[in-house]
Amino acid sequence: QVQVVESGGGLVQPGGSLRLSCTVSGFRLRYSAIGWFRQAPGKEREGVICIASNDGTTQYADSVKGRFTISTDNTKNTVYLQMSSLNPEDTAIYYCATQFRSLERLVCHENEYDYWGQGTQVTVSS
Repeated sequence: QVQVVESGGGLVQPGGSLRLSCTVSGFRLRYSAIGWFRQAPGKEREGVICIASNDGTTQYADSVKGRFTISTDNTKNTVYLQMSSLNPEDTAIYYCATQFRSLERLVCHENEYDYWGQGTQVTVSS
């Protein structure tokens, strides 16, 4: 059974940095894409960054371009979300999700992802 586990959330001051980790286990075939999503209070869940495993193609939300980066450690089946220049609008529960579908093109929308972690809270506040 596929399991997705996030870690690394917490409280950070505006302008600060934080790194989230996501480890995927329990799969036989490599996932086709993995992504970070977030949901702020009263808002819909949105895609933050997604990456395709076959060619490393990425998609970033406009709001995080230049501030957030995604990286992978295939030896550990772990994906990292490095966040910098954080602001209060980044406060949300951050989720990691993956899919094993045949990937024609990378889509960073929650409907395309089948396995989800429990989420980790990120709060940006002074």
